[in-house]
Amino acid sequence: MAAGLAGPLGLVACAHGAPSATAPSSSARPSASARIPSAAPPGAVGISPAGVTTRVDVPAESTEEQYYQACHAAKVWMEAQPKAGGQSLLEPYLAMVQAAPSGTPGSWNARWAELTPARQAAVITAAVAAAGDECG
Repeated sequence: MAAGLAGPLGLVACAHGAPSATAPSSSARPSASARIPSAAPPGAVGISPAGVTTRVDVPAESTEEQYYQACHAAKVWMEAQPKAGGQSLLEPYLAMVQAAPSGTPGSWNARWAELTPARQAAVITAAVAAAGDECG
């Protein structure tokens, strides 16, 4: 099973099959509840004029399988939308994910508010890749 990606993915797609960085080993791992911060650091979250979170500047956290699942879910959603004259479907997709009352496949069926900033960053990274047809 793949280990969680701890390095920053930024807003570029992860090359499928590319080697991933491994975090230094540690004998102590924080519990799941210890890793869930209440919010991203000040200034780390970008919000569009429409109120949609479009950027979370923390290292994205997902396995390769989770990344592909989120990217594929975003791509399927985007392909099902009416063509909007070349306009990006990134923000509308992120708005849908963030408003979903019970989560979506693109957020691993977790509500947006329940995702850590690192998981939110991973959803955004995958959605950006889907919008660029770069899921792999």
